[in-house]
Amino acid sequence: MSEMKAKLRPFKDYQARHFKWATDDDARVATITLNRPDKRNPLTFQSYEELRDLFRHIAYASDVRAIVLTGDGGNFCSGGDVFEIIEPLTRMAMPDLIAFTRMTGDVVKAMRKCPQQIVAAIDGICAGAGAMLALASDLRLATPQAKTAFLFTRVGLAGADMGACGLLPRVIGQGRAAELLYTGRAMSAEEGFAWGFHNRLVPTAELPTAAYELARSLADGPWFAHGMTKTMFNQEWAMGIDEMVESEAQAQAICMATGDFRRAFEAFAAKKKPVFEGN
Repeated sequence: MSEMKAKLRPFKDYQARHFKWATDDDARVATITLNRPDKRNPLTFQSYEELRDLFRHIAYASDVRAIVLTGDGGNFCSGGDVFEIIEPLTRMAMPDLIAFTRMTGDVVKAMRKCPQQIVAAIDGICAGAGAMLALASDLRLATPQAKTAFLFTRVGLAGADMGACGLLPRVIGQGRAAELLYTGRAMSAEEGFAWGFHNRLVPTAELPTAAYELARSLADGPWFAHGMTKTMFNQEWAMGIDEMVESEAQAQAICMATGDFRRAFEAFAAKKKPVFEGN
């Protein structure tokens, strides 16, 4: 236990290099803002790497319990930067290409494995790798102006990128995913909401507040149990029904042994709102 405690550290004062990082007053909710608005917030080799490392390490945060992921200047993310990523890739040998594609996939894996819930706040363009960042998030809020496109086929690549062929059908269904991944066409905000990609559509002016409030409600809830739910979402994809039910029996028993479970009962009995502490 002492070794685990030694790994925990606050992330309130994290110093981001390739995007904006901010937390609210008690650091329960952190906001990551992709901030190259002049180019619609594209990713670079360096921002990919920093996102991967941050999501890997934030699993050991002693303060951050939920994350908002968004973009600056009216757009979410336009994908990989054409001249800083795409052009160099055309000159790379296979060992370097596979190292790059594995690294981008590691961003998705780190997002799915971190216990904090990630709320994507999507406005404007959400394309390519940007669409994959949105897809890898746990919840997605969007404005009516949001346009999401998995553009890989438009540049001669497979729709199979960063886990798209596995993740997207699970969210919107095989047929709809096939259409988007084969054609590369943009999915409108209305389609995204109707298909279950977006959890909610909100006016542009209300998006930051709505995303924060959703993340805050998760951070103030039974966040240890929320992390367990996220773990089960990930693990049960490859399970049969017997394994699913047994795994959830074990997961729920662990949650029942926490102080949060007892606090929730005591608050209910006293007709008060429970205060969750994550233990």
